[in-house]
Amino acid sequence: MRRGVRSVAFLSVLICGLMIGSFGAWGTAAADESAVLQADREFVQAAAKGDSAAVAKLLDADLTWTDANGKTFSRAEVLGSLPKPALGDEAGAHQQRQTRSQVEAIMADRDKVHVLRIWVKRGSAWRLLVYHEVGLGRQAPTASGPGVKDCENPCKIVPFKPKNEAEQAILASWQALETGVTNHDPEAWSPHIAEEFTMLGSANDHPLTKADRIATLNLQKQTGRGTAPAPLVSAQMFDFGDSVVMACLHQPYSGKPVHVTRLWIKRDGKWIMSISFQTTVQAAPSKTS
Repeated sequence: MRRGVRSVAFLSVLICGLMIGSFGAWGTAAADESAVLQADREFVQAAAKGDSAAVAKLLDADLTWTDANGKTFSRAEVLGSLPKPALGDEAGAHQQRQTRSQVEAIMADRDKVHVLRIWVKRGSAWRLLVYHEVGLGRQAPTASGPGVKDCENPCKIVPFKPKNEAEQAILASWQALETGVTNHDPEAWSPHIAEEFTMLGSANDHPLTKADRIATLNLQKQTGRGTAPAPLVSAQMFDFGDSVVMACLHQPYSGKPVHVTRLWIKRDGKWIMSISFQTTVQAAPSKTS
């Protein structure tokens, strides 16, 4: 009888411990969510008012700010002359989020203007690493592709050297999906793309989902026109455990350069892309881009 009582007591303590651990983890996640959303609200309001001092407290040291014209600014340039946000205080804007353990991607839009803000956790604080605007339809569409059928850069070689295993795996995934694009092969492209994938570009008139891109690849396969992706000019990766932010500059075979922000996430042991924001440079690229 005593043994049974002891067993019940032990199980009660064990269950209570597990519950406390679960509530503790939930509480930490909830606190993080509250903190990053508060930081985002503070940033939006301060940027809309042109309050550089308030904005400065929220920016990461590696911040890049790309406006709807494709001009990219460093943190120092932003604080020297705060750009005017395309959505202002975002009153009436629609918002979506992708949440990871150390990264929060917030996408806001109104009409044809879309903004991506990527917040990253540095210690106990959240900092804004990427601010990226896209104005849909600002560039003539090139849905038929450039007519180039062979992909050397980025499918085989790139001007970027991975610094660690995660970057190497992401580069391999990216080159595989771009090879799929070149070959009009959705089955080769799809495994490297998250189901919640969203892509926005200056040449598109609406956001593209994974299903949209698959439909485009199938259509391009029927036409047979070359669709090799734009070669990579430069890239940076920022590693946050289960998420990596990739900032790139591409030079299409014709036309102006394009700034691209990609978010890669690790899911089921594989690196896949979940976000791609692409803004065509309407003026000469800044020295810091």
